[in-house]
Amino acid sequence: MNIISKEETFFEMSSIGVDAMGIHLMAPKLRHLNLKIEGLTCPQANILKQEMLSVGGEAAVAKGVITCDISGSDAIISGTEKQMRAVIKKLNMQPFGLKKLALAIKSAMDNIYKKEIIFEVRKQKMLLKKQALIMGILNVTPDSFYDGEYYFKKGNAIKKALQMVEDGADIIDVGGESSRPGSKPVALEEELKRVLPVVKEIAKRSDILISVDTTKAAVAQQAIDAGADIINDISALRFDPKMASVCARNKTGVILMHMRGTPATMQMDTQYNDIISDIFNYLEERVSFAVKGGIKRERIAIDPGIGFGKSPDDNLKLIYKLSEFKSIGRPIALGTSRKSFIGKALGLEAKDRLEGTLATVAAGILNGAHIVRAHDVKETRKVADMVAAIKNG
Repeated sequence: MNIISKEETFFEMSSIGVDAMGIHLMAPKLRHLNLKIEGLTCPQANILKQEMLSVGGEAAVAKGVITCDISGSDAIISGTEKQMRAVIKKLNMQPFGLKKLALAIKSAMDNIYKKEIIFEVRKQKMLLKKQALIMGILNVTPDSFYDGEYYFKKGNAIKKALQMVEDGADIIDVGGESSRPGSKPVALEEELKRVLPVVKEIAKRSDILISVDTTKAAVAQQAIDAGADIINDISALRFDPKMASVCARNKTGVILMHMRGTPATMQMDTQYNDIISDIFNYLEERVSFAVKGGIKRERIAIDPGIGFGKSPDDNLKLIYKLSEFKSIGRPIALGTSRKSFIGKALGLEAKDRLEGTLATVAAGILNGAHIVRAHDVKETRKVADMVAAIKNG
């Protein structure tokens, strides 16, 4: 039996008649964790291993740690929740910076076990708990890989936006600059001309949350003035030094995505030492950067960037391992809709990738996605609702 939540421990023990006090005492012993910790010194790794063993857990470290023949080591620690809590207390009494490690382990555990998470945007504070949000994709571009050319005209774009609202979208994500592999930047004035009329009209005709997919602070500011609530920045605030201050000042929600290079260059380098670790560390650093720039932590979501500088196999691995990003403690956004890795897996063109997309949506939500970007809102909404029924039933 694989028990992964507090609710499951209570349910399973109650079902066999365990008394309330027994449940309370045993629950932390039923949940098991494996945590990877990177960049330890040899003294840190040695003490961590000793303390884990002392509480009945396990710790795997590099073989040269005991004699300090190596400069340092990563570690994998394994134990029950109770053992992990015990080792946190022990590390708090140790030297060599292990108090900081204890705090990191505690934070990771709290985030992993968290059943709900707050995401604040301009109009509201959302408690993401039982159901994933659907973010409808509205590309007002002539060159997006799937459907941008269809909604380049304002009238078509507004009609599509309102249809997505009717189909169950929680957010409309308006983008005026294609980020498909190999795409070139769009001039500021052109992006404004594409985005602003659409944002204004959606805000006028619906109270749906509006996100704007941009890396330019000037576009973000004017879109916010027009009614946008969220800035979806594929550069994670890297491309424009003014972006963080714009988002902080206006109290918008922010989605920070992982990408190597730019859309024009990102597929030239898809080799990673450890893709999960590399992206995790990148996103953790960008969250810290955003917070230091004045953006409230509760206003930040993260996106591993499916298709942005990754191989097809790595995209599949990211979906399978998506739960690894829970320990950052922010909502996870996932964008897989009709992307080329699905075509690679199934041998299909973009127009035929709906079923493949919906499979990635189901897997992504089961593995921790809180926000799902979709071209096909109606179908994605049904899948998300069904997955919610399975998870929360």
